[in-house]
Amino acid sequence: MASELVRWGIPSIALLLAALFVAGVYAAEQHAFDSVRARRHALYAALSIAGFLTFVAALALTGLLARFDLRPPPLMLWMVSTLGSAVAVGLSPLGKRLSQLPLVALVGFQAFRLPLELVMHRAAVDGVMPSIMSYGGYNFDIVSGATALVLGLALARGSVPRVVIVAWNVLGSVLLAIIVTVAFLATPLIRAFGDTQINAWITQFPYSWMAVMVSAALLGHVLLARRLWAESHRNEAARGLVSAPR
Repeated sequence: MASELVRWGIPSIALLLAALFVAGVYAAEQHAFDSVRARRHALYAALSIAGFLTFVAALALTGLLARFDLRPPPLMLWMVSTLGSAVAVGLSPLGKRLSQLPLVALVGFQAFRLPLELVMHRAAVDGVMPSIMSYGGYNFDIVSGATALVLGLALARGSVPRVVIVAWNVLGSVLLAIIVTVAFLATPLIRAFGDTQINAWITQFPYSWMAVMVSAALLGHVLLARRLWAESHRNEAARGLVSAPR
């Protein structure tokens, strides 16, 4: 049986990330445009994320997310859409503006992965989630959260060598890819880790809101990579190695 920490921790983190996304949109749009347009776009972002949360909750509460007899299985579509939407936003014009937020914000918000992993570990202890998806198994994403906190504090206090930020972004992306792969292989469709390690908990509400955490982490890495690439391109242009964009 899930403890209070698990039952309330997962939706609380999801809602916090949703609020941070809306705040990030407002800040990015205010910098690029004006307050009126920023408020309008922030409202659109709030409505979009609310719609997404409602849709994912409905899939779980109606039992549709757990229908593995359907083809394609709704859970697979859930996973693909979760990853695809994060990449799409990150590569969009909005993503370009979000990538111009302060580096401390782009890195520091990823510290949410530290408390998330602690909640997920408790979920494994409670028997709600398979243990292979916690840091007692093959999930090392707690490192991403802890180092995001340290790097974020370092960025807040001063400049950090670019190579450190690049290395951190690569590390976080790899660790995220590992747990996403483990989660996929542990689904009832594949059962790669045996019948005692089945990833079906995300088909239940509120754990289906884990989609928000995965999307947020991936979006954060895409935005940071876009920011670092743009800065590198500008630096090369300034040194005359490439033609500056018109």
